[in-house]
Amino acid sequence: MLSLQTLRDQQDGVFTPACPSRVVLDHVTSKWGVLVLAALADGTLRWGEVRRAVGGISEKMLASTLKTLEADGLVSRTAHPEVPPRVEYALTPLGEGLVEAMSPLLAWVAAHAEEIVSG
Repeated sequence: MLSLQTLRDQQDGVFTPACPSRVVLDHVTSKWGVLVLAALADGTLRWGEVRRAVGGISEKMLASTLKTLEADGLVSRTAHPEVPPRVEYALTPLGEGLVEAMSPLLAWVAAHAEEIVSG
């Protein structure tokens, strides 16, 4: 099993308070970050499609989350010069790798959520 100490032994200083990994971890594992990344796992989506796929996210939070994930290099944003404007969001190769790594965690949460919440 991979522990925090094992990670620190493998990469000096990782996940310490000053390490950039803490910032990335915060962005990726935020409530909305995980759900937006998972929604984009099936392919490119427009703004409204992301919002419907996530469900319950406000426009402000969606905009903020997408902007953060784009700045982190996990999501790409493509604005098409059309009327009306069309903007699409997709995972970058880095984002695809992250979602692949997150998938077992999401499956575990889905399988055990009822048991944990009701327990």
